[in-house]
Amino acid sequence: MCGIVGYVGSKRNAIDTIIHGLETLEYRGYDSAGIAYYNADNLNIIKRKGRIEELKNNLPSEEANIGIGHTRWATHGEPNEINAHPHHVGKITLVHNGIIENYKELREGLENNGYIFESETDTEVACAMLDKIYKDKNDMLLSLQELENTLEGSYALAILNDDEKDTIYAVRAFSPMIIALDGDDKFIASDVPAILEYTNKYYLLNDYDIVKLTHGNVTFYNKDLNEEQKQLRVFEGSMEAGMKCGYEHFMLKEINEEPTVMKDTIKYYFDGSIDSLMKSIPDLDKYNQIHIVACGSAYHTGLVAKSWIEEIAGIPVYCEIASEYRYKNTFYNKETLVIVISQSGETADTLACLRKAINDEIDTMAIVNVVGSSIAREADNVLYIKAGCEIAVATTKAYVGQIALLSLIALKLAYIHGKITEEQIKEYNDSLNKMDTLMQSLIKRDYKDIANKIYQREDIFYLGRKMDYAIGMEGSLKLKEISYINSVAYQAGELKHGTISLIEEGTPVISIITEEDIIPKTLSNVKETKARGSYSIVVTTEENIEADDLIIIPKVSPLLQPILTIIPLQLIAYEVAKLRKCDIDKPKNLAKSVTVE
Repeated sequence: MCGIVGYVGSKRNAIDTIIHGLETLEYRGYDSAGIAYYNADNLNIIKRKGRIEELKNNLPSEEANIGIGHTRWATHGEPNEINAHPHHVGKITLVHNGIIENYKELREGLENNGYIFESETDTEVACAMLDKIYKDKNDMLLSLQELENTLEGSYALAILNDDEKDTIYAVRAFSPMIIALDGDDKFIASDVPAILEYTNKYYLLNDYDIVKLTHGNVTFYNKDLNEEQKQLRVFEGSMEAGMKCGYEHFMLKEINEEPTVMKDTIKYYFDGSIDSLMKSIPDLDKYNQIHIVACGSAYHTGLVAKSWIEEIAGIPVYCEIASEYRYKNTFYNKETLVIVISQSGETADTLACLRKAINDEIDTMAIVNVVGSSIAREADNVLYIKAGCEIAVATTKAYVGQIALLSLIALKLAYIHGKITEEQIKEYNDSLNKMDTLMQSLIKRDYKDIANKIYQREDIFYLGRKMDYAIGMEGSLKLKEISYINSVAYQAGELKHGTISLIEEGTPVISIITEEDIIPKTLSNVKETKARGSYSIVVTTEENIEADDLIIIPKVSPLLQPILTIIPLQLIAYEVAKLRKCDIDKPKNLAKSVTVE
């Protein structure tokens, strides 16, 4: 969440460069924006509540060759200009992603030393703390080293000092930040898209690194202030990922990219032969239980994988929400594999769970989308989905990529435990060869009629059993994320234990029915809602089901079925949000990459 962009150089106007970079990070979610830059040795700070457009409209027409900018997602203090970044105290100006957990104690100590605070933020406290340390040491590197020993929590900081008006400093701990370069020009950013128009060459920072950037030079220091050499990386994607390419919204564009993501992800690891699967997926023979840990949509993919692995491989799987898992007593043994799933590879709670498992000497595997992210670097094994940059806050194509990769893990586990036949592998491969065409046909269908019938409702329910319930959870999340309708997914069998009291005349109930062995059971639950006046929408592989609206999807291998099933649910959510005139790509109060707890 939040966006940081910094620039020092001579080729470009720092103001325009920073604003453009912030615009490319709008997908991360924010509620205010600001910029700080030096012009003729004068420090200028301009901040505005709301969108970047509001900030742009209040910028003077002038040149600068150094500056830092920020988009803020409020944590400490309401969204307003005072709480917006950058913050300035004494000689220090900085922007911050993350949360300073000990800011209250630090603030009290600073107030006792005469500091007066204007904002409610933890960021201004960090700024004042650095100013105080710098007054004592008069050396930025030593000051930043002490600051890192003082702050508790997560942070990525980009910093200006009035004594060094040609320099940007940066530090990070548990919050992502990259350093990029285009010749002598240098950039700081919280994510790669911010710099892609200018360069695809960048460095990744480790926790507690300190960086000093000037025009023509970048120097990296570890926490002991020893200079370090970093690997220069080259981003393999393109600027096209950050453009709508004629689509009305990024979400719609990314749904249309799902067939490619599915194909690219699976074909990278599996060419149709068992040999390819054995070589590309890490050795899984020793594990007698699996813990899958994730947040949001990634957690929902874990629930699908749990259903698969337990059913076809016979291995117990515990799927946990990361924010709960990190604080619970964990009952695992040396034959346990912990799989963490994160699109960004920076999700704070998921990263903490990974570190917990590593500390307990448990084997770990990561499924991520971003190469070189924190989770990717720290896990014992990492498998990448091939989704490219995902811009819309509500994930679609990354969800499909995760499902695709998890299907291969389930397939391998089933094979090595002797639970799957050659014929079932052939069925999977035959289905795989048809998936591109089948997915395209579902994406091209018109869901506007269904959306028109439900978009004015304020309560919608999703029903399913087993894997269908997990898919219903994701469909429900997509709807509530972007349309703000109160939608909830329930296990169909739980209706009679309380939930059915909420069904009234016209209440939309979206049921997912693809699990062949329990179709009659789920249908009986659907009929219970219909008897109480519900408006019934059914997504199913079966043709002889009664519903007010029936969405028939093709029947494929069970390991690929969820990919087809989710497409209508994603597009119904999209069409509903569009009718409600919502900001589909940037839903309120949400951020793309949740890097704070």
